[in-house]
Amino acid sequence: MKELLLKLIRGMPKKDILKRDMPLIDDLRRLKIIKDDGKIVQIRSKYRVGKIDVAKKGTGYLEVLGEKTKDLLIEPENLAGATKGDLVIAKRIFKKSGRPSAKVVYIVEKAFRFSVAYFDKDNMRFLNVKNLLPVTVHATKKSLNLLPNHTVVKIDNENHLISEVLGVLEDPKVDEKISLALYNKKEEFSKEAELEASGYATYVDKELYPERIDLTHLPFCTIDPATAKDHDDAIYFDTEENALYVAIADVSEYVTMFGPIDQEAKERGFSIYFPHKSIPMLPRALSEGICSLKPEVNRLAFVSKITLDKTTLKPIKEELFEAIIKSRRKYSYERIDEFLEGKFEDIDETDKEILKFLLPLSKVTGKLRKIRLQKGFEFTNPEIRIILDDELKLVATKIEEETESHALIEDCMLLANKATAKMFEYGIFRTHEEPDIKKIEEMLDDLATIGIFAKQYRNIHELIRSIQKQAQELGVQKHVDKLIIRAQKQAAYTADNIGHFGLGFEEYTHFTSPIRRYSDLTLHRLLKAILDKNDKKLDYILRNIESLTVKISELEREAARVEWDFIDRKFARWAKENIGKSFKAVITDPQSMPIAVIEDEIIGARVFLLDEDVELFEKVLIEIKDADLATTKIIGKIVQRLDMEENRS
Repeated sequence: MKELLLKLIRGMPKKDILKRDMPLIDDLRRLKIIKDDGKIVQIRSKYRVGKIDVAKKGTGYLEVLGEKTKDLLIEPENLAGATKGDLVIAKRIFKKSGRPSAKVVYIVEKAFRFSVAYFDKDNMRFLNVKNLLPVTVHATKKSLNLLPNHTVVKIDNENHLISEVLGVLEDPKVDEKISLALYNKKEEFSKEAELEASGYATYVDKELYPERIDLTHLPFCTIDPATAKDHDDAIYFDTEENALYVAIADVSEYVTMFGPIDQEAKERGFSIYFPHKSIPMLPRALSEGICSLKPEVNRLAFVSKITLDKTTLKPIKEELFEAIIKSRRKYSYERIDEFLEGKFEDIDETDKEILKFLLPLSKVTGKLRKIRLQKGFEFTNPEIRIILDDELKLVATKIEEETESHALIEDCMLLANKATAKMFEYGIFRTHEEPDIKKIEEMLDDLATIGIFAKQYRNIHELIRSIQKQAQELGVQKHVDKLIIRAQKQAAYTADNIGHFGLGFEEYTHFTSPIRRYSDLTLHRLLKAILDKNDKKLDYILRNIESLTVKISELEREAARVEWDFIDRKFARWAKENIGKSFKAVITDPQSMPIAVIEDEIIGARVFLLDEDVELFEKVLIEIKDADLATTKIIGKIVQRLDMEENRS
C-alpha cells in the first residue's frame, strides 16, 4: 500500500492504476484528498501521508512518507482512531507559531492487521506472543473448550476472528509458523502462480534461442553452501583475456510482469531462509528447477563480462548480454577452500579444467579485495548457524567464518554489481549512507569505557579503521565490529544513486540474485529495456521505481526479522530446558536491563540480566533463571565475574 501512496504523492498516471487499487482511489476521490486532471491522479498539497507513532501521553507524530522533514504533531483528539504504526493520510493544520501539526483524515492500513496469540485455558483468554497482552477474540465458549491449552492462533484484528490455528506453543514445530505469521508471510503459493510455474519446460532447448550467445562450451561452475538448491550465479574466468564472466539466472525470461508469479514475488520481495528449510520468493519449479543454474544442464543466463587490466585490475571493458550456459560443477564453499589450500584429492578432468581458471581467479580477487578495502570496510561478523534435530529442537550452534572461497565469490559478484550500476543514472541502486555523527558519538562514549578512544581523524573511514585496530589489540574486534555496524544506517534500495559507504563504491546495485531478491529481478527488466531500447517499457519501470524501492527495502527488513525471530524461538526453547544451569557469556549491552550473549556450548543466545552493575564486553558466568516460549525472552543472573578471575590468575 505504501508503494501506491508514494506514487500518488508524486502524481500517478491513471493508466498505471491497477484494478485492485480502485476502491482506495475512489475513496480518496470522494473525500477530495486527490485531484484528477484526467491523466494524472495526485494527492493534494495540503495532505501528508505517513506512519503514526504515539507517545506515552497519547500525542501522535506523523513520520511523513516521501520527504525528509520533521515529524508532524498530531494531538490525541486528532488521531481519529489511528494507533502506533498505522499508515494514514493527514491534513496539515496551518498556524502562525508552534510545531507543524496535522489531523488524521483517513486510515489507509492498520499496522497490526493480524495478531499471533496463544490460548491461556485456565483464564479463558488469548495472550499476544510479543507482549503477553490480552487479545480480543470472538468465539463461543464451546469452541474455546475444544482447544488444547496454549493453542497458538493467528487473529484477524479487523473482525477479531481466528483466521488460522498454528499449533501448540510447546511444540517446536510451531516456531516457523509463528515467525511467518507475525509478519503475515506464507509458504504456499497461489494455485494461479503454481499453475503458471508448471507450464514451463524442465529443460532449455538451445535451438529455441538463436539470438542468445552460446557459452555452453565454457566450464562455468557454481559455488554455494552445501545445502543450496537454488543457484543464482555461476562464474568463469578467461585467463588469456583476463575477463570474468558472471552468469546470472535469467529469471525475467520466466517471470512476466503482472503475471501471478510476479505478483506473489513482488509481495514476498525476498526468499526467507530458516536453518532447516527455505521459503522461496518464486515457486520451487522455478527457484529449484528451470531457473537454477544446475550442473550439466543448459540454462538461460544474463551475463556480465568484465575485462580487467592485467596490471591495475581496473575494468577496461564491461559487457552485458543474454546467453545460454552449462555449468560443469556444483561446488560447496568447503570444497573450494580445500582447493585453495592445495588439497586436490579425488579430482577428475572436469575439476582440473575448472581449477585452471579458478586458482588464478582467486589471486585476482585477493588483489581486488585489497584495493577495495582502501575505501571500504571489512567487519568481523561471523554468522551463527543453529543446528536442529528431527523434532526441530536446537542441538548445537556453529560459527560460519568467511573463508577464502566466500571472499572469491563475493568479489566476483561485487564486480558484476558495480558494472551493471554504471548503465543507468536513475533506477534501482543498492545504497548505504554515511553514519549519523550522533550515533557515532554515542558509540565512542561506550567504547571509551573499555579503553578505546577516538584519535584525531580526517573522516569517518579513518575513525572506524582506528577503532578496529584498537579493538583487535584488545581482542574484542568481533564485538566492536557489531557496535560499529549497529551505529551505521541500514543499506537500502533507492531510485537515486547516493553511493555505498560501507563498500566504498560510488555506484552499486544488486544484479546477482534474481531467484531470491525481487530487486535483482526488477533490475534485469530495467537493463533489458535499456539494451533493447524499449522506451515504453523503460518509461513504465522508471515511473514506478521510487515507490518500488521503498517497498522492497521494507520487505527486506521484514524477511530478516522473520529469520531472527525463528532463531530467538529456538534459543528460548533451549534455555527453557536449561533453567538453573550456568553458561559463559559476554556483556554486549550494559544499559538499562543489561544483555549478555552466551558463548559456551551454545553460541548467540541473548540473555536479559537481572544484574545492574555490568561493564561492556565483560566476561561473566550466568545462570538461566527463566525463558518464555511466547516472547522468546531469556532471563539470567550473573553468578561469577570471569574477567576478575582471569585478572587474579
